[in-house]
Amino acid sequence: MKSFKAGTECTLKKSLFCPDNGETLIKPVESKRELRRFIRLPEDLHRDHKVWVPPFRMLERRYFNSRINTSLRTYQTSLVLAYRNSTAVGRIMVGIHHKYNALRGEQNARFSYLECQNDPEAAKTLLGYAEQWARKRSMKKIVGPLGLSDDAPEPQGLLVEGFEHNPSIMTNCNFKYLVELLVEAGYDKEVDYVVYKVPIPGKMPDLYERINQRVIQKGKYLLLDYSKRRDLRPYIKQVLRLMNESFHDLYGYMPHDDHEEVALPPIVLNIFDPRFVQLVSYENEIVGFVLALPNVSEGICRANGKLLPFGFIHILREAKQTQQLDLLMGGIKKEHRGRGIDVLMGYRMFEKAREAGFTYMDSHLELETNTRIRKEMEAMQGKVYKRYRIFQKRLDKQRISAEN
Repeated sequence: MKSFKAGTECTLKKSLFCPDNGETLIKPVESKRELRRFIRLPEDLHRDHKVWVPPFRMLERRYFNSRINTSLRTYQTSLVLAYRNSTAVGRIMVGIHHKYNALRGEQNARFSYLECQNDPEAAKTLLGYAEQWARKRSMKKIVGPLGLSDDAPEPQGLLVEGFEHNPSIMTNCNFKYLVELLVEAGYDKEVDYVVYKVPIPGKMPDLYERINQRVIQKGKYLLLDYSKRRDLRPYIKQVLRLMNESFHDLYGYMPHDDHEEVALPPIVLNIFDPRFVQLVSYENEIVGFVLALPNVSEGICRANGKLLPFGFIHILREAKQTQQLDLLMGGIKKEHRGRGIDVLMGYRMFEKAREAGFTYMDSHLELETNTRIRKEMEAMQGKVYKRYRIFQKRLDKQRISAEN
């Protein structure tokens, strides 16, 4: 039986022998027990991490179940655990999104779900496995953390600034040393995302007041009103099409097909509040949308990542008492940009947030090159307080002859 070390190919079989000599070995995830270990490993590594928020176990189990998550069958993937002395010390998922590569003319592999002890050898062994797996499949570059699906529980980017702050939903909460381990393994910046902390104003700036009133008076754009979640269902497909148009040029985004629906996590649907969903129509077509959610990080911590039997109570309670509103996504149809729709939706969002008792908003991840959005955040006195980075490494053309 062969083991994978840095510079070799992994050919481990189902049974794993871990010698007591400190050697790091890689084991592919091939059973339910190993998948359970893969999913729960972060709980051990982050046991003393004060601001860490556990992921939802139920959501991750569903994501890795190809019978439920049929999109998983369309990707090439490999999940592995790193062991030392029979103890799991790290994990990684590597995959190829062939459809995205074809659309963008790229030959990139992606890694995600990277977790590791503060151990350079373990990190290099995990990353070395991912790199060779990608090389064997003719990939020229590996990037990550970047998931294979925009709807999956695969947060993109590692936190590189703002480690003291609580994470918002669907973002990574990693130790600083993980960034250092990636750099030591030869990775550098692919793209950065910034996160703004925006105060909820007691009164909107005069300029915004004037723009909001002018857009309303012209009567071309209509802010939709609704009080229940089911009232939004007729607009889902229009919002999906608008997402495809608005996000088309954003890094890593893969357009949805018309028959697809965004698979938001169940807890998102449970804390989903129609007050914080803004839709703007023009001649019966949705041309702008914004979605925000109450930050429930502390509730998820108290629930320990479990919705059942009583975890959801902690989460729903936190949704009612948190002072932080998390912006999740938003977009405006290209030909309607610059006409005040952003102000129209922002004005209503801040108004509803103030009425609900929120004191500030987290902007979620914004590409650092997205100057239009960044100017809007800064116009509302937003300050960058977190930064996330997707890393990259060029892969040489060495051919790998070993079998996977």
